Amino acid sequence: MNKVSKHTKIPLLKVCGMKHNVAEVAQLDPDYVGFIFYEGSPRNYTASSGTLPNEIKKVGVFVNASIQFVLEKVDQHAVDVVQLHGNEDAAYLKKLKEAIPTTTLWKVFSIKDSFDFNQLKPYEPLADAFLFDTKGPAKGGNGRTFNWEVLTAYASEKPLILSGGIGLEEIPALKKILSSELPIVAIDINSKFEITPGIKDIKKIKQFIKKIEDM
Repeated sequence: MNKVSKHTKIPLLKVCGMKHNVAEVAQLDPDYVGFIFYEGSPRNYTASSGTLPNEIKKVGVFVNASIQFVLEKVDQHAVDVVQLHGNEDAAYLKKLKEAIPTTTLWKVFSIKDSFDFNQLKPYEPLADAFLFDTKGPAKGGNGRTFNWEVLTAYASEKPLILSGGIGLEEIPALKKILSSELPIVAIDINSKFEITPGIKDIKKIKQFIKKIEDM
């Protein structure tokens, strides 16, 4: 997490759930683009991710995948960040970190109205950042925010990535939480910026970047 946002007034920006118009999104110059490698997702990525500008980092999203599967996708797509969105335990992260020591690891936890932050302790030495998403029927892309007030109890020094149903309507709430002392280093957007799953609404993403930069 040693990147510096190109959008200087905001944390790093990740556009997740890429599937079709990857090149168009890349032209908006996000800090990260996310590719979901999970058959249970309508955004499951099976094509070639192609070449992106070096400054845009590729995030591979996995859900309870075998370590071999993760390693294959990291190699095939030149993944910079592995985002673990399932029930992977600390032992799994340790094995993965040993196999790909230079790859950044993000561990995801889902929240609705409460969360026991003691769950993070086994992952502290292994994860490079924690991503908090909304608990729902799908593994991400549920289009709903969780109760961000829960994060006031976050005591870890690890960088925090905010995800889950973030859209243009959340700009006032984002302004408030970004002014807090929470170590939020990135914002993750997905389903509220889509025409259909995997096809991003370029106009809406442009609006979001402009509104955030104008905060």
